[in-house]
Amino acid sequence: MRENVPQFTEPAAWPPNSPDLNPIDYAVWRALQQKVYQQHVSSMHALKEKIQRSWDELSQDFVNRAIEQWRQRLRSVVKCNSGHIEQLFN
Repeated sequence: MRENVPQFTEPAAWPPNSPDLNPIDYAVWRALQQKVYQQHVSSMHALKEKIQRSWDELSQDFVNRAIEQWRQRLRSVVKCNSGHIEQLFN
């Protein structure tokens, strides 16, 4: 990774599990939830289909932008003394 991604942060330096710092939590799951529950879902089968369709609609560009926010979010957590930062990014 260091050869191809000079800004790569080693796993030992990754922060503990935090929804504010996990792109899946702060971007992807939120986007899926908004897409899936725009309309009432009547059954488990319909829910599964809606989740799959919504997942397929997420663009790689959307995911890349979420990942690019990670360093800024990490700096914000440090600046806020490990406080909640979600309100800073909405």
